[in-house]
Amino acid sequence: MPEITFSDHMAICETKARYCRTLDSKDWDGYADVFTEDFLLDTEPAGGYKVQGRDEAIRMIRGSVERAKTSHQIHSPEIQFHGDSADVVWAMQDRVVWPEERAKKMGNWGHTGYGQYREHYVRCKDGRWRIKRQQLTRFHVDVHLHPPHG
Repeated sequence: MPEITFSDHMAICETKARYCRTLDSKDWDGYADVFTEDFLLDTEPAGGYKVQGRDEAIRMIRGSVERAKTSHQIHSPEIQFHGDSADVVWAMQDRVVWPEERAKKMGNWGHTGYGQYREHYVRCKDGRWRIKRQQLTRFHVDVHLHPPHG
């Protein structure tokens, strides 16, 4: 079993930072690279869906937020290493602002959610840490009924 170092801790934090940056900038290739091919996405606790496979998960996420303005923030990682894998809980906040046509369909202009990501990371053959499983839970959601200012 390899020795876990502070650089492993930082590499996981950088993977999650890249997750937020590439999702919010709609860099779909960069976003896909933070996940394993057999990635499992579970947003059921937040009122969503469960999807198996990186490509299908990216397709679903992209279809949902590609035209939306988003801002994802994560902090306070709790990381438990298990050799070449790790379980991580992140506090999170996400802001989503729908484009006008989607807002009409949804009946609101977006939301700000507060909750947690519970994730399982693995060290891949190329030495990089990637997300293998992700569960999103929201403890509170502010729904925005009016168009954003600015």
